[in-house]
Amino acid sequence: MTIAGVLPVISTPFTAELEIDRTALARELDWLILNGADGLVVAMVSELPRLTGSERMSLGDLILDYDAGRVPVVLSVGSESTREAQRLTRHAVEAGAAAVMANPPLTVFPSGPQLMSYFRTIVEEAGDVPVVIQDASGYIGRPLELSLVVELLDRYGSEQVLFKPEAQPLGPRLTELHSATGGHARVFDGSGGVALVDSYRRGIVGTMPGADLVWAIAGLWRALTDQDLETTYLISSALAPVLAQLSNLDSYVAMEKYLLAKQGVIEHEHRLAPTAFDLDDISKLETDRLFERLVNVAGGPKPLPA
Repeated sequence: MTIAGVLPVISTPFTAELEIDRTALARELDWLILNGADGLVVAMVSELPRLTGSERMSLGDLILDYDAGRVPVVLSVGSESTREAQRLTRHAVEAGAAAVMANPPLTVFPSGPQLMSYFRTIVEEAGDVPVVIQDASGYIGRPLELSLVVELLDRYGSEQVLFKPEAQPLGPRLTELHSATGGHARVFDGSGGVALVDSYRRGIVGTMPGADLVWAIAGLWRALTDQDLETTYLISSALAPVLAQLSNLDSYVAMEKYLLAKQGVIEHEHRLAPTAFDLDDISKLETDRLFERLVNVAGGPKPLPA
């Protein structure tokens, strides 16, 4: 299945007992596809760093089961050890993922040769299944070296290895990457939608935003592909202030769950502790104002049938 377009990162809903809420998860997937998702991704904002290995695999299995082949599913396999990343990759491939995504380890930044070995192990374990290399510099504090990315592409090809750069300055780095790979690299926007317009003009094949505003980002993507500049700037100008409130992983998770609950997609906003960010009443009020402004511009989400 083609991995391109708008692929939102799923928010993992939990019950009051902090188990994966299967009913809410199935509802979220239906809502995302109804509202323009071209694929589904399980990644950092899905609270993966706080799940056990078995929970990560169970979550992937549930999503693939509920999706039932409607859109491609990308499962994150990044881990703190090469051995665990290899195990997660094997499981994702056997479960039927259309692609896997691999971030570097979060607690240590290994040397160039060790990091190359880590990614090569994942790519070779994946076999014919594409691997999206995620820069994840916002979490690990430093970007991947461009030479590593180019070497992986040269070794395995642009159909096998894709990229999701996140390091700043994002735009110039995207252009540098395309230049270094002769324009062959298949790249996804990693800004959450903030820099989508600029990234699109630099040759991306898709974007992996949060799940909460998929309808707005899908509308923006369509406007970009249709070269509809008026709609492009209308949506992006209304979307940017909402996304500007996000600064770290916890803020993404908190905002995403607040807006998904507000739209009736999930019932509860339960998150796995410990957390370092909560939306207070003033933040919620401002979010509500900005959300309504975005609805007025982009048309709002399509509701699921009762």
